[in-house]
Amino acid sequence: MIVIVPPSPAWSSEFQRIGAKLRTALDDAALRIDHIGSTAVANLDAKDIIDVQVTVASFANLTAPFERAGFKLLDGYTRDHQPPGMSLPAIELEKRLFKPDSSRPANVHVRIEGRFNQRYPLLCRDYLRAHPKAASAYAEIKRQLARRFPNDTEAYYDVKDPVFDLIMAGAEEWAQATNWQLGASDG
Repeated sequence: MIVIVPPSPAWSSEFQRIGAKLRTALDDAALRIDHIGSTAVANLDAKDIIDVQVTVASFANLTAPFERAGFKLLDGYTRDHQPPGMSLPAIELEKRLFKPDSSRPANVHVRIEGRFNQRYPLLCRDYLRAHPKAASAYAEIKRQLARRFPNDTEAYYDVKDPVFDLIMAGAEEWAQATNWQLGASDG
C-alpha cells in the first residue's frame, strides 16, 4: 500500500545508520553514499522509505559485500526509466537495487559514477531543497496519487515519474544558472 506521511526528523539519522553500515561493508568500492529521494528533503512528505544511492566504478563483485551487510539484490530492477524526450543509451540508465533484510524500509540504488542516472537524483534532491514551493507542489501530487491509487503501484509511478521529469527540467535550468556542482558525499 502506498502511504505518504509527513516528514520525520528521524529520516536523516536513519540514513546515517544505513550509510555507515554500507560504508563499512563496501569500503572503497563505494565512491559516494548519498541520501536521495523525498526523505532527503526537509519538510517534504514522503513514503517512509529511506532512499540511498551508492555510487560505484563498476557493478562487479558487489553482491557479496551487500549480502554480508544484510542487503538483498532485487532481480528485475536493472534500469531507471528513460525521461520523455531524451534518447539516452541504455548504459546511462543501468543500476542495481538492494533492499535491507531489516524491518527499516529502504531502497539502495547502486549506480555508476558519471552516468546520467547517478547525477539525476542528486541534482533533483538539491533543487527541491533549494525550491520549497516546488517541493510542496510535488508533495501534493504524491498525496493525491496515493489517495487515488493506494494499491496500484504501477499507476502511482506512471504519473509520478513524468511529473518528476518536469521537475528535472527545472532542475537542469537551475543547475546551469547557478553553476550547480555535486557536493560532498553524505556518507
